[in-house]
Amino acid sequence: MSKSTQRTPWVWIPSLYMTEGIPYIVIIVVSVIMYKKLGVSNSDIGLYTSLLYLPWVIKPIWSPIVDLIGTKRKWFLSMQLVLALVFLGVGLTTAGSNFFFMTLAFFWMGAFASATNDIASDGMYLIALKPEQQSFFVGLRGTFYRIGMITGQGLIVMVAGYLETSLGDNTKAWSFTMIIVAVLMIILTAINYFSTPKVEEESKEKTTQEASFGKVFTTFFTKKNIGLSLAFVLLYRLGESQLVKMASPFLLDVKEKGGLALSTSAVGFMYGTIGVIALLLGGILGGIAISRDGLGKWMIPMALSLNLPNLLYIALAYFQPENIFFAGTVVVVEQFGYGFGFAAYMIFLIYLAEGLFKTSHYALATGFMAMGMMFPGMLSGYIQEWLGYTGFFVWVGIAMIPALAIAASVKYPKEFGKKLE
Repeated sequence: MSKSTQRTPWVWIPSLYMTEGIPYIVIIVVSVIMYKKLGVSNSDIGLYTSLLYLPWVIKPIWSPIVDLIGTKRKWFLSMQLVLALVFLGVGLTTAGSNFFFMTLAFFWMGAFASATNDIASDGMYLIALKPEQQSFFVGLRGTFYRIGMITGQGLIVMVAGYLETSLGDNTKAWSFTMIIVAVLMIILTAINYFSTPKVEEESKEKTTQEASFGKVFTTFFTKKNIGLSLAFVLLYRLGESQLVKMASPFLLDVKEKGGLALSTSAVGFMYGTIGVIALLLGGILGGIAISRDGLGKWMIPMALSLNLPNLLYIALAYFQPENIFFAGTVVVVEQFGYGFGFAAYMIFLIYLAEGLFKTSHYALATGFMAMGMMFPGMLSGYIQEWLGYTGFFVWVGIAMIPALAIAASVKYPKEFGKKLE
C-alpha cells in the first residue's frame, strides 16, 4: 500500500471489528434476551433467532459482487449505515401489537447488511495486511470483534436492564435500547470512515477475465482436503452453537423452570465486565501463541479450551446456586476459554481462504461457519424444553466429542500462522 493510504492497523482493526461484532451479537444473541423479556417462548426464540443466521450461511452467493464491484471500504461503510437504520426500525416497532413479526423483519434486513459488512471488512483485513501481519493481528482482531459482541451482550443489556427497572416497562426499555444501538452504529461508522485505509488488491483480480462467479466457487471447492476442512468448520463449535442460544434464557429463567432467576442487569454486568477481561486475555494469548508456535501445536489445546468450560453449566443447572459469584465464575472461565480457543478457528479460516479470491473464499468459509451455528441453534430451544436445563447442558457436553475428533483429524500446515523470523 502507498504511504498516502497507509494507516496503522492498531487503530483501524479495533474499530472495524467492533463494528462487525456489535450488530452480529445484537441480532443473534441480544434479540434472544429481548424476546425472552417480552414473553416469547424458548422454542420460538431458538427457532426464529437461529434462522437469522441464514444470511451468514448464504453470503457466499453475493460475496463475489463485493469482490468484483466497488471497493471493500465503500461496501462496509454503506452497510454500517444501513444497520443504524435497521436498529432504529426495531426500536420504533417494539411497542406494536405485532412486534414479533415487525422486529424480526428488521432483524432479517440487519442480518443481510451485517453479513455483507463482514465480507467487506474481512476483505479489508486480508488485502491491507501482509500474511505475517494477519497472523500477528488475529488476536487483536478477534479480541475487538468479541469486545463488540460483549458490548452488545454486556453493556447494551445492562442499559436495557436499567431502563426496565427505571421505566417499569420492558417494552419501552427495549425500544429505547435499540434506538441507542442505532446511534452507536452511526458513531462507529464515522470512526471507520476516518480510520480505515484506502487500499485494494494489488493484483486487481476484479478486472481480469478470470474473475467470474464460477471461478470463485470452483477454486474454493477444489481445494485440497476441502471435505475434511468443511467438516471442521461445521463441527468445531457444535456444542457452543446450542449453548449460546440457551445460556441467557437459563440465567434469566425463574427457579421453578430450572433457571437462575438473575436480573437483566446482572446478566449484562457479568458479560460486560469480568467477562470482557477474561475474553481479552484469552483472545490476546491465543493470537500470541499461534504467532509464536504455529497452528499445529495449539489446535487440540484450543479445541479443549473452547469446549470444556461448557460442562460447568451442568453444575449450575443442577445446584441452582443463589450466590451470583458461582454464575460469574462460570462466565469468566467460559469467556477465557472461548477467547483462547477461537483463535485456532480463525487462523484455520484464514488458511482455508488462501489463494485467489481470498475475500470471497473467506466469505465461503464463514458461511459454512454460520451454517454450523444455525441448524443446531434452531433445535436448541426444543431440546431444552424436552430435556430441561440440566439435561440440555449434558447434551451440549456430549456435542463436544465430534468437535474434538474433527480438530484432531483436519489437515493444514502445522507451521501456519507462525510469525516469520
